[in-house]
Amino acid sequence: MAIDRIAWFSDLVAENPDEPRARYGLAVALRQAERWDDAVPQYRAYLDMATDEGAAYGHLAECLAATGDVDGAADAYLAGIDAALAHGHTGLADDFREALEGLG
Repeated sequence: MAIDRIAWFSDLVAENPDEPRARYGLAVALRQAERWDDAVPQYRAYLDMATDEGAAYGHLAECLAATGDVDGAADAYLAGIDAALAHGHTGLADDFREALEGLG
């Protein structure tokens, strides 16, 4: 029997809304289900409570771009570049710069 990841992580968030890993798990599950509008606030909540090395900013940017919020996606990519560089992830920062140029 397959686990309904969205329901499972939703329950975890309901039990402990300040747990960043639960928020991130829910955001990822929603993004994978292409529920962009639902994923955005979960990524934002996660980023408000956790130090991220950049990847979540890229996921947030993807969701924002999918909803048509190009300016929001650009802002997320820029924040992701800063976070990636702060943690020495130059390749990820380069990927985000390329994605940023592709927004349009």
